[in-house]
Amino acid sequence: MSQREGSLEAPTRHPIDWQNPDFYNIDATIKEMERVFDICHGCRRCVSLCNAFPVMFDLIDESPTLEVDGVPKEKYWAVVDQCYLCDVCYMTKCPYVPPHPWNVDFPHLMLRAKAIQFKQGSPTAFRDNNLSSTDRNGKLATIPVVVQFVNATAKMPAMRALGEKMMGVDKNAWVPEFTSKKFRPNAAPSKTYEVKEGKRTAGKVAIFSTCYVNYNEPGIGHDLIKILDHNEIPYVIIEKEACCGMPKLELGDLESVAKLKAINIPPLAKLAKEGYAILTPIPSCTLMFKQELPLMFPNDSDVQAVKEAMFDPFEYLVSRQKDGLLKTDFSTSLGKVSYHIPCHSRVQNVGQKTREMLEMVPDTMVTTVERCSGHAGTWGVKKEFHETALKIGKPVFRQMNDAEPDYISSDCQLAAHHIEQGIVQLKKDKPSTAKIAHPITLVRKAYGLPD
Repeated sequence: MSQREGSLEAPTRHPIDWQNPDFYNIDATIKEMERVFDICHGCRRCVSLCNAFPVMFDLIDESPTLEVDGVPKEKYWAVVDQCYLCDVCYMTKCPYVPPHPWNVDFPHLMLRAKAIQFKQGSPTAFRDNNLSSTDRNGKLATIPVVVQFVNATAKMPAMRALGEKMMGVDKNAWVPEFTSKKFRPNAAPSKTYEVKEGKRTAGKVAIFSTCYVNYNEPGIGHDLIKILDHNEIPYVIIEKEACCGMPKLELGDLESVAKLKAINIPPLAKLAKEGYAILTPIPSCTLMFKQELPLMFPNDSDVQAVKEAMFDPFEYLVSRQKDGLLKTDFSTSLGKVSYHIPCHSRVQNVGQKTREMLEMVPDTMVTTVERCSGHAGTWGVKKEFHETALKIGKPVFRQMNDAEPDYISSDCQLAAHHIEQGIVQLKKDKPSTAKIAHPITLVRKAYGLPD
């Protein structure tokens, strides 16, 4: 092995060889975990990121040898369970990622281990499979009458206690409500505008609404449409859409990811080839199409075409402004905004575009917090992880509350609600008066556009 300390090159990612039978070889995976854990043990830069690394280092420090070789191999899985594939260790901390010859890709090693766990089955498989079936859950829960029952049940302590016992969803964890008016069938059609191409941006947009916006908070999607309409950017809603696959990826269910890819990629690729910029208002979904699917299917030209056309909404809007094609006629101050950058936004390597956009609004002060909230999709609502999720997020809760904001905002709306819950627990004596609003909603407000 090379003894070169760290790497000066930009991180590169190797394809995920998930269709190779050896990918699921337990002995080979354990051997690779031992190698990587030993490198992590000698570095420890990632100790503050999540709970996977403290768990790993505690196992090593409590072993008879004080080295990785003293940790029983069966305990490696405790580290795997704590990883929620945020990718931050790879993109922001680890000095040994490719092209460094040590070739450390901790998140994708954990993904490989999770894929093995999924194939073997686990005691929580029923709960995990149901939580990660976001599209199916949304379709069932938004049926008229059913939606009122589901939302009411989620607020009943006795029913939440029963749900914790039967499903393993923590009775105190915030869970999203479902809407009776889904986004996709109620989205306003685009007006006819001239397509104005920019140097950095396509002049027309396709919106991949995401499960969360479609079934839980459709207002985010409607606000995105209003922003595009205000800027005279023609748009279409993706004709056929399923879950992006991120919840299944986090579970290690790669076959389901492939099935969802087979539904989503053909219509998305068609639009990409027709010159549309594709926008997704949830960062995990954006990352799925920008990184994970291209790494799982590196030779699929349609997947690569979608990757090139995919934008975070604020990446697109700020690029549009640099092209001189974005209106900045903001008429309403936002006051003080505590803005949280979610992990899946950070690792897209596009910079702090949401912050840049919010700071364009006159008389608006943005306090930016760039640290994991601890929610991590379905991970943070599970009984065995919820308290840890709140512990991870404590520095975020404190920093965002200390700014005494008018608004709490995050590109990940799940993180925003988790932060709100954390602040309530942190400041029981002095509750925050800040309102939660997605950055897209804040920009709509700043333009003075109606609800």
